[in-house]
Amino acid sequence: MVDFKNLNAQQKSAVTTVNGPVLILAGAGTGKTRVITYRIAYLVSMGVSPENILAVTFTNKAAREMLERARKLLNGTGNGFDAKKKPFISTFHSLGAYILRNHIDKLGYKSNFVIYNESEQLTVIKRILSEIASKEYRPQPEAVAAFISRIKNSAGKGFENIVDGNFTALAERLLKRYNAALKACNAVDFDDLLLLPIELFKKFPDVLNHYRQRFKYIMVDEYQDTNGAQFEMIKLLAGEHRNICVVGDDDQSIYGWRGAELSNILRFEEHFPEAKIVKLEQNYRSTNTILEAANNLISHNTERHTKRLWSSKGSGEKIRLRCFENEEKEAEGIAEWIMFSNKMMGIPLEHHAVLFRTNQQSRPIETALRRAQIPYNLVGGQSFFDRREIRDLVAYLKVFVNPEDDVNLLRITNVPPRGLGEGVMEKLLAASHRLKSSVFSAMRNGNVLKELSQRSASAVEEFTELIENARNYLAGKPKKPKELEEFLVRFFKETGYFEDLLKYDKDIETSENRIQNIKDLLAGIDNFEGETMIEKLQSFLSEVTLDSDRENDKKLKPNAVTLITMHSCKGLEFPHVFIAGVEDNLIPHSRSILEDRIDEERRLFYVAITRAMETLTISHCASRKSYGSYTPAHPSRFLKELPQNLLEKEDGLSNKPVSKERAKYYFSMIKNMLGE
Repeated sequence: MVDFKNLNAQQKSAVTTVNGPVLILAGAGTGKTRVITYRIAYLVSMGVSPENILAVTFTNKAAREMLERARKLLNGTGNGFDAKKKPFISTFHSLGAYILRNHIDKLGYKSNFVIYNESEQLTVIKRILSEIASKEYRPQPEAVAAFISRIKNSAGKGFENIVDGNFTALAERLLKRYNAALKACNAVDFDDLLLLPIELFKKFPDVLNHYRQRFKYIMVDEYQDTNGAQFEMIKLLAGEHRNICVVGDDDQSIYGWRGAELSNILRFEEHFPEAKIVKLEQNYRSTNTILEAANNLISHNTERHTKRLWSSKGSGEKIRLRCFENEEKEAEGIAEWIMFSNKMMGIPLEHHAVLFRTNQQSRPIETALRRAQIPYNLVGGQSFFDRREIRDLVAYLKVFVNPEDDVNLLRITNVPPRGLGEGVMEKLLAASHRLKSSVFSAMRNGNVLKELSQRSASAVEEFTELIENARNYLAGKPKKPKELEEFLVRFFKETGYFEDLLKYDKDIETSENRIQNIKDLLAGIDNFEGETMIEKLQSFLSEVTLDSDRENDKKLKPNAVTLITMHSCKGLEFPHVFIAGVEDNLIPHSRSILEDRIDEERRLFYVAITRAMETLTISHCASRKSYGSYTPAHPSRFLKELPQNLLEKEDGLSNKPVSKERAKYYFSMIKNMLGE
């Protein structure tokens, strides 16, 4: 049996209630991940086959950590699981990809489909817009992509509340063309990874029954962040056995702008009337001062499950509320406090985090930290997978798996340069449209090649031979360790791609780093599942395309302050937190005020507050720069909803004496300097 000594009474109840639907309302810092992992371990210890357990979360990193923690809990119980027989713990999109790999042929696709990322989607949309949009009305491709995603994830509801009739009419036409274009390339997008499994389940009951028998116990993490399609998928899977446990916090639902439906968690009992509700309210993260402020703030939202967080960590320090002249002074004040905390109090820099509502707010804070020579990590920035060399690499690998993939084929045909410039490719693209075939098929068509110059035709033939030779080699089973990795590194070296990278940047070190990035990404590719190298490659591509959080761990500086947006900070915690720019039109954001989405902005501020473990500093400005000049700024309306007796107010606008707390720190600094 699993040892429950590390669980409180509510957590134990959530873990041991395994039959029938369960709604676990897990407040911030109440140990929801612990509950899920214990629940997995408890099910296995009770004799449930690990293969019958499905746990769904929102990042691959969280899924990996959850599996490892469950494995450790089972060590010594005699009921562990091995690599071939383990719970299926994944993201929604990884689950959808897994289902489609096995059954997508029923929907008219091939099993070697590719998954288009955002840039590949935009390429398709731009091409279609150039054909069907008028010169007078051509919306931004990004807006169309967002609209298509909203339509797919809301089962068609996205057309509601769109007042622009021209946009709606164009988007409806484009959506049909877009779906057809993807299918012609044997490609799907991220939203299809949710929608197509649902289509499979509804059209082919035998497929649904197979997965119902496979996944008899289902758990969903961060349930408040699910959208309509995710809810539908889980509802279908759990429709027979109804052993579904969802874990979430309606007070932390902050992704409505990207399709999350708060109603999924608020109306759970309507879909599962027999559900047991367990509330986790004991917080293991923050002081009671911080929690009391958060409780009072969120109580102003009316549409929520009532809960009140508490902690055994004591009251702790009051929340510092500071007002500054402008954002530059605010940034200097934050940098000064962090420097003081680190140098005089001995608190490590990595224990500090600065949170803000918009990415633009980071600029003055970064400037102030650089001037103070305080290292920091800006969470976000350019993704590792958005780098030129990584996108080229992934495009090549996707073409090896599926040469009918026009988007990725067009990216690599002349990378490195091989005589296949824009003029040649435009002719080939036009021929593919005329023949209703892929570009690769057109490149292998003798009649099409006759339309080209002899030099261009030879370049096309050399390219198709290069791809076909690689595909033929990859179709075989590996005969030695690291064979796939070694082949790919050799391929990019011998084709001149590495040499081309060295010419790409003026800085040789940057170019060499690009080559190393490719080698780092390919390291371990032979460990992926698959009998043949092409199958291993397919497994690798699925993970790379779906796993958007993997790059951050390697690139962060040690012993550095974290700068992060409020939306990105959910799930994280820091001993000392600064929330900057707490002003109306920032938090709540001006757009949310106009669209009457104040409740979600209040939840966002609640999430920011509950990241703090020991101390919390909130700041706002009297003026803020807009279009080159300063305009008045006003404290956020949310500040009035915090208990005033929990705040220590300090006005950075005047030269009045520092607070007692700061004076105490300065006195300590002087003593340290004197060696007393």
